[in-house]
Order: sequence, then C-alpha cells, then structure tokens
Amino acid sequence: MSLDIADGELFTLLGPSGCGKTTLLRVIAGFHAPDGGEIHFGRRRVDGLPPYERNIGMVFQNYALWPHMTVRGNVTYGLRLRKLGAAEIGRRLTAGLAKVNLTGLEDRYPGQLSGGQQQRVALARALVLNPDILLLDEPLSNLDAKIRVQVRSEIRTLQQDLGITTVYVTHDQEEALSLSDRVAVMRDGHVQQVATPRTLYERPANRFVADFVGTNNFIPGICKEQTGAAAVVETALGPLRALRVADAPAVPAGERCVLAIRPENIALDAAGVDGIEGRVRLSAYLGSTLRYEIETAPGLVLRVDVRDPSRHEALPPGRAVRLGVPASAALMLRDE
Repeated sequence: MSLDIADGELFTLLGPSGCGKTTLLRVIAGFHAPDGGEIHFGRRRVDGLPPYERNIGMVFQNYALWPHMTVRGNVTYGLRLRKLGAAEIGRRLTAGLAKVNLTGLEDRYPGQLSGGQQQRVALARALVLNPDILLLDEPLSNLDAKIRVQVRSEIRTLQQDLGITTVYVTHDQEEALSLSDRVAVMRDGHVQQVATPRTLYERPANRFVADFVGTNNFIPGICKEQTGAAAVVETALGPLRALRVADAPAVPAGERCVLAIRPENIALDAAGVDGIEGRVRLSAYLGSTLRYEIETAPGLVLRVDVRDPSRHEALPPGRAVRLGVPASAALMLRDE
C-alpha cells in the first residue's frame, strides 16, 4: 500500500478484524519493522528509527495505564523518562489534564475512574509529549455506547483545536464517518479505497466498500448500455437506471454487474418509471427510522428505510407496495 496523510489531518484506517489496521499502525509507530518500503514523517525518514525517536503519541485499546500509579504518575511517565525538569512536567501535566477535562483528578488511581476517564488519561499521556503524530488503536471499543459517542466528539474537537496529525484505527463505520477527514478502507492487507466519509458512503469504489460502509441492497444484473456516467442494467426486477462510479473499475456492456442501492434512497409506494412491486415481509422500528424488508416477485428482499416514523403508519406484513428507485440512487459496480 501507499498512503499520503496530510499535515493536521485525522486519517482513519477502517476495516474488519484481521485486515491489517493495527499492524499498519504499529509499523508507523515503530513496534513492527516493515519488510519493505519507506515511512516518512514530513521530510524525515523514520522506518529505521525506534519508537522513542519518532516523537509519536500512542493511545491503546486497553488504555495500558499503570494500576499502581495515580493519574499524575501515568500522565507524566513519558516526561520523566525524557528527564524534563519538575516545573516543565508540572506545566505540561496541568495543561494536558485541562485539555481532556480531568483537572482535579491528579491523585486518583485508574481503578477509581470510569472507562471514559481512563481513556482520557491515556489520551493526556500521549498529548503531553507534544508528539508530531498521534496514533489511536480502537481507543473507544471498551466504552459503552453513550460514553463512546461523547469521547469520540471530544477527541475530534481536541484534534481540530491542536491541529495534530492523527491516524485512527477502528472497525466501527459510524465512528470512522463521524470523526475523519479521510478514511482508508482495508481488506486482507490491501487498501480498497481512500476518500472522504461522504464519498465512501455515496460513491464506494467496489462492492466490499459498499457493503462494509453503511447498509446496501445488492441487485445482480447485466450491463446493457452506458452513456457517460449513466447506465441501464437488466435485472430480475426489470431494467433499472443507474450511475457508474467514476473511480470504480469499468463494466463493459454485456458484463455482469451489481447495483448497490441504499435503503433510504428507495421510495415506498412510488409510481416512478422504475417501479418495483413487492410485499411487506417485516418492519423494524429503529427510533429515527422504520426499516422494511420488502419481498419482490423474483424473490429478492430489499431493505427500505422510512425516515421520521412518527409521520408514517407502519404497514402490516403482506401489504402490497410499490417501490421507486431513482436513477441517482442506484450505483453500478463490478460483480465480485
């Protein structure tokens, strides 16, 4: 792989377990030596340097706090190894705890803190070193859902305020989309696509990215014709209009392909040109969304989202419906 991460960017490595995210992060940190290639921080080549000479800050999934040390001891541990003066250590401690909203908790031990507070201690310990690059390895995975969202927001705000270049590892797509300037989606040690969160969601480069980022309906078909970015695909549901993703591999006419359609982009009870007849198989209330599973005549089941369920009366199983698929909603991708 070859990646170029901009100065001050929050860049996320996203992918399933075992795809190589943490391995790559540890190569950047210097914990693993690459078999080949080069790593540069700015103009400085660092792949031959040990971790302590790279000036990185690392935040681990399990916090990696010393249980017998107070917050003060944990945060200043790296500073003491660098043999900084007591006054400088005190100044950095005060500033670091203020940044992560832990002022006043200097004398507590990790066992006396919540999971969110322990993660903030780990973050403060990394930041007080004034690192060139901040590396975070699934830092929120051990937190419950509500605290995870809160700490996620705090990390993003802090990163933007400090302008520090950050590489963030996660398998959580929502985390990646909400935090990142850009995301690299990985699979089996290879980068599938590097793009902004919006581009990843709206214009995935292949079926893997379309399936991993968000929810998609996949309809197999044959590409009948293409005109510029537009295409007509013959499917079991009839001919459907679609868009070709510019950065995705081309699909020649007559070749197999797959259409990716987001549930929120399918209109329920629509009378559009690409109307699809079906019946409600299941409905699930998700709070802000009501998700239907619609079984179509050829046996394909499509997921359809209705926003703001309070304005929509749920349809019972067996109810006949008609679905509309706008041409801009369907993306034609190579069949993998």
